[in-house]
Amino acid sequence: MTSTDSQKSPGRDADAPDESVIVAESGQPLSGRALIRAKARRLPASPGVYRMLDQHGDVMYVGKARNLRNRVGSYASGKAHTNRVTRMISRVHDLVVVTTETESQALLMEAQLIKRFMPPYNVLLRDDKSFPYILIRTEGDWAQIKKHRGAQNIPGHYFGPFASAGSVNSTINTLQRAFLLRSCSDGVFTSRTRPCLLYQIKRCSAPCVGRIGAEDYDRLVNDAREFLGGRSQRIQRELSAQMNQASEALEFEQAAAIRDRIKALTSIQSRQGITAGDIADADVIAAHQEGGQTCIQVFFLRAGQNWGNRAYYPRHDASQSLEEVLESFIGQFYDSRPAPASILLSHDFAERPLMAEALSLKAPRKVALLVPKRGEKANMVALAQRNARDALALRQAESASQQRVLAELADIFDLDGPPGRIEAYDNSHISGTNAIGAMVVAGPDGFLKNSYRKFNIRTEGLTPGDDYAMMREVMTRRFSRLVKEDPERSRGHWPDLVLIDGGAGQLSAVTEVLSELGIEDVPVVAIAKGPDRNAGRERFFMPERAPFTLDPRGAVMYYLQRLRDEVHRFAIGTHRQRRAGAMTRSQLDEVPGIGPARKKALLAHFGSARAVAGAALEDLESAEGISGAVARRVYDYFHAES
Repeated sequence: MTSTDSQKSPGRDADAPDESVIVAESGQPLSGRALIRAKARRLPASPGVYRMLDQHGDVMYVGKARNLRNRVGSYASGKAHTNRVTRMISRVHDLVVVTTETESQALLMEAQLIKRFMPPYNVLLRDDKSFPYILIRTEGDWAQIKKHRGAQNIPGHYFGPFASAGSVNSTINTLQRAFLLRSCSDGVFTSRTRPCLLYQIKRCSAPCVGRIGAEDYDRLVNDAREFLGGRSQRIQRELSAQMNQASEALEFEQAAAIRDRIKALTSIQSRQGITAGDIADADVIAAHQEGGQTCIQVFFLRAGQNWGNRAYYPRHDASQSLEEVLESFIGQFYDSRPAPASILLSHDFAERPLMAEALSLKAPRKVALLVPKRGEKANMVALAQRNARDALALRQAESASQQRVLAELADIFDLDGPPGRIEAYDNSHISGTNAIGAMVVAGPDGFLKNSYRKFNIRTEGLTPGDDYAMMREVMTRRFSRLVKEDPERSRGHWPDLVLIDGGAGQLSAVTEVLSELGIEDVPVVAIAKGPDRNAGRERFFMPERAPFTLDPRGAVMYYLQRLRDEVHRFAIGTHRQRRAGAMTRSQLDEVPGIGPARKKALLAHFGSARAVAGAALEDLESAEGISGAVARRVYDYFHAES
């Protein structure tokens, strides 16, 4: 791959060569249609990806082409474009191109760059979290069942994806009742001297204390694997036979235990709602478009079982067709996750064969994109499409209600209009230790979690618990960066409303910071808890306005409480993470030359960092993996003053 027409900016490749800016005869730099026409003449007639940049160097659009010269040149031709494309062309100040060997590679790179730069003129998949899997981990002698996200680099067997963490957790809980597999960590497993509560409630076979042999436990592991692999009927037949044998032998307690395992398996199947029938391994993707919005439903079918579904609402221009949105969604959706053998679609699009070829390049198997017209597969697609239609109708109804709330909020707080971006701030600490500031962001479509920020309080000499000073630091860092990076406020990063968790003191601290930075037009509201911290009796503070309250049952009050509660939750959670990290550090972390391996060896030998600190030199030398020189270093560190 090669990169051309690059200059250093956030939208350009750092290692690409710089080129002079193309200028007109008047000496002014070219932009818009003229710049595209001038650059297109120099492009190769090969596959590749192009990026259109605005005057700030930000990526506005990412596209792929079979022939870069022709595709980019089409933007400068006299052909009619939609209003969206025309607006984009007028804002183009530079162009970055990367050539590829094939069009399939260009399609894959396009999806990667869209996810990286989030260009405003592309279809954007905003919710792109990794999906949870069930992992039967085979490291060690006793397999473990657990939930797993991320790279699949742990030895074991993976089953998924599941639509949500809740569905994975409930499935694992039920699988434990059915197959009695351990879920505890290796540390807990090796330290047990008697069975834990899970054994008592019949959700584990207690291999940690020898209540089951290795051969019998491996048989349970294999049964769990086969059940998750779609061979549930054989497992249930065998369990039924075992239950009957135990009953005929008058071993009623054992028969009852097997009966409970059968009921657990049945409950998993009934929770799935629908079965996939003969569809062994497929994703069903159906789209519905209405009112300029699109909902895409994805059903996950694995081993003949339905493992849940999730709705997506890609961000796109109202003029873009359903087929265009669906095609872009598929490329981004499978950019960071493996595609199944079959993908069943509700709508066809022109480049479906190319998309199948591109996905097959990344997958260990050939991937087929199908648009079924009849039979069981068509029925599954129809079900997914009906869910997409219903979900979009519900979202549009909620969106209309949200717009009314924002409009009413604008009237109450004297804003210029309904806010498109609200930032809420809070602090969290314990007696001033591990202090953090937190920011959450909300817009017309709900919370924007990708925009959340945390601030580790760094002010030296800060009085423990000085909330005002902490708030001043947070606001100074936040808005100093905004002034520096987006002084013209053209990138959508400036808030239309700032909400502070606090009272008049916090409000004063924030307004002082904004005034020092020369910011006079950002509305700030502080929300203080009511008497006895009662929800609904909050008081609101604004500059040059007397404190006031709102209708405790009004929609605006409920909305502001949600914002306040969300930033409080985020602040508390972030603080706890930082505090937990500090608590896991020990004195050994400060000893020069002591890395994780030597630290583990010392703790394994002495049991605690305190015991290591008080150990004699000869005792340190006796620890496995600790040389005389290392022992002397540890001893000198803890006895430097003696």
